[in-house]
Amino acid sequence: MFSLTLTNGVPSKSHFSNRTHHFHRTHHFLHFPLIKNPSPIRCGIRELRERIETVKNTQKITEAMKLVAAARVRRAQEAVINGRPFSQTLVEVLQDINQRLRIEDIDVPLTNVRPVKKVALVVITGDRGLCGGFNNAVAKKAETRIRELKSVGLDCVVISVGKKGNSFFKSRNFVHVDRFIEGGSFPTTKEAQAIADDVFALFVSEDVDKVELVYMKFVSLVKFDPVIHTLLPLSTKGEVRDVNGNCVDAMEDEFFRLTTKEGKLALERDVVDRKRGECLPLMQFEQDPVQILDAMMPLYLNSQILRGLQESLASELAARMNAMSNATENAIELKKNLSMAYNRQRQARITGELLEIVAGAEALTPID
Repeated sequence: MFSLTLTNGVPSKSHFSNRTHHFHRTHHFLHFPLIKNPSPIRCGIRELRERIETVKNTQKITEAMKLVAAARVRRAQEAVINGRPFSQTLVEVLQDINQRLRIEDIDVPLTNVRPVKKVALVVITGDRGLCGGFNNAVAKKAETRIRELKSVGLDCVVISVGKKGNSFFKSRNFVHVDRFIEGGSFPTTKEAQAIADDVFALFVSEDVDKVELVYMKFVSLVKFDPVIHTLLPLSTKGEVRDVNGNCVDAMEDEFFRLTTKEGKLALERDVVDRKRGECLPLMQFEQDPVQILDAMMPLYLNSQILRGLQESLASELAARMNAMSNATENAIELKKNLSMAYNRQRQARITGELLEIVAGAEALTPID
């Protein structure tokens, strides 16, 4: 609250102290909730007027960015929802084919489960900021996974996708980065294929023994979680172990969640229950299962990476929309507080001038 102190009928000079506070830049209030109890604002009238104009301009920018993100997130959300059934069904079919081949003791390079000495992490982040803690959450998830693997004596290599992830790993030397990739405005199969080719080359040449995908899973417009998705080898949980026989699967592995009954996408259709180890009903293989698996594995890699890119983009846009919404609300609240402080100082200055006029008039009045 504003208080007016009078000294001999005149406002004190300390009240009009010209202590300037620099305007808080936009990112200082982008990702935080509304300020319930703001600290007292002590600035001159000119500084307050300039800060009010600056906050008004910032509010226009953040509101425009919110509308742009809201328009783009709908398209990204539809791409995620439409792609999930295909991705999930493909994983289930490959699981069934792979189980049949393992029963017949047939060797397929991309499904070989060998002792793990080195793990490759494909980390997907965004190309831009102003989206809350989105990029930081993915980077921290990858860093935690790397330290977890190193704690059990395993080497790691990273394929970084996205400018923010590239900057994160370039500024740290705790892990080797095989390749830096900058994402596009919207995920495409060509971009996913380029990443899949790198993953394929690393795994087939036995440079790495396991490949994991780290990205932000899109749950809703207000919820998205960083997850770890096992790409290669195609196996059930607990089978991938290091040379000492210790399991190296992540505790919250998205790949295995997809293959479980609880992790299926909820759709309005009849779900056919089937026992584990059986092929989908009414499905027969005319060709050799090895040929089918060899033909489908590139499609599997491409689809899973493309899905990760789509989920990451949808999560980024939703996070940016929420961050810009909070920024707009904070700008409105800050503008309100600054306007109140400006009006109070303006009224106090007018009151002071009136008091000076009255005091001067009284001084000129002759004493009887």
